[in-house]
Amino acid sequence: STEGCRAAVAWAAGKPLSVEEVEVAPPKAQEVRVKIVASGICRTDDHVLGGYFPNIEFPVIPGHEGAGIVESVGEGVTSVKPGDKVIPLCLPQCGECCFCLNPDSNYCIKSHFSESQNLMPDKTSRFTCKGKQIHHFLWTSTFAEYTVMPEYAVAKIDAAAPLDKVCLLGCGFPTGYGAAINTAKVKPGSTCAVFGLGGVGLSVVMGCKAAGASRIIAIDINKDKFAKAKELGATDCVNPKDFTKPIHEVLMEMTGLGVDYSFEAIGHKDTLKAAFESTTVGWGTFVIAGVAVGEQSLPGSPPPSLEKSVPKLVSDYMAKKFDLDALVSHTLPFEKISDAFDPTIAGKSNRTIVVF
Repeated sequence: STEGCRAAVAWAAGKPLSVEEVEVAPPKAQEVRVKIVASGICRTDDHVLGGYFPNIEFPVIPGHEGAGIVESVGEGVTSVKPGDKVIPLCLPQCGECCFCLNPDSNYCIKSHFSESQNLMPDKTSRFTCKGKQIHHFLWTSTFAEYTVMPEYAVAKIDAAAPLDKVCLLGCGFPTGYGAAINTAKVKPGSTCAVFGLGGVGLSVVMGCKAAGASRIIAIDINKDKFAKAKELGATDCVNPKDFTKPIHEVLMEMTGLGVDYSFEAIGHKDTLKAAFESTTVGWGTFVIAGVAVGEQSLPGSPPPSLEKSVPKLVSDYMAKKFDLDALVSHTLPFEKISDAFDPTIAGKSNRTIVVF
């Protein structure tokens, strides 16, 4: 049956989120309806509200960093059943395309880089509000108490996992942690530089530490970020505002040759250039983990990360292999979602979670 529930609707670009009563249709074949319990606030959701993504259609229910419980399943669904704890995947894994079948790839032809996810695969919406059709966002739309997505965009996770923490494994944490572990393949004893210490940058720091880096230099113009970065594994913290010379020169002096690995977790062309110039000439690796928007953006799309790794990340978290809780700086009830972006934009939050 159709579920009435609360959701945060973005009616138009440049307008704040509005908490509304929406109707969520039951799942069709190969679809799953999930009761969202918690959702992280990612800067990408803020970029959606600002209208920075030309391929997003309004009105829309944003949100892509969630965790919840399967409420019902459509015909033919086999991977999950009602009652299972799940994390929606903003980069799906259909398991059938040439990319999914290639062990060297973590891409999928169903991802938003290849096809629109403003509507379900059958080109209809499961959301209505005030008689109007509301668009999906990345097929996840986790700013709704109930959301519907294709079966291949859902990962079943450990039944004991705390949903108000593991929701971060849907986007921010694996983007940063995976940039260090999977993309850069940071080697033990190496030197790393991390530009930008928001939720993604701090997750890069954790990944570098887990990989055994001996020196992790954390860089941000907000010195309030340094205590948390050190707690999570940074060995040095550098504020570019403390120097007159360019930051890459400072890093060269600190390291002699430059760093083995540098990571940009902001998405700003100046820091992208600085991060690139900070790496050592012979073997340095530079990884972009931030998404740029507007005038600062670079052409091209960010590399996809994660997917099959999500259930394993949950298991690793439960085994205390990394401290995900340390990233959660604010938790708010869902009705305060409009305020939830403020600490993130002001640089006062590593990650804010809204809980239904």
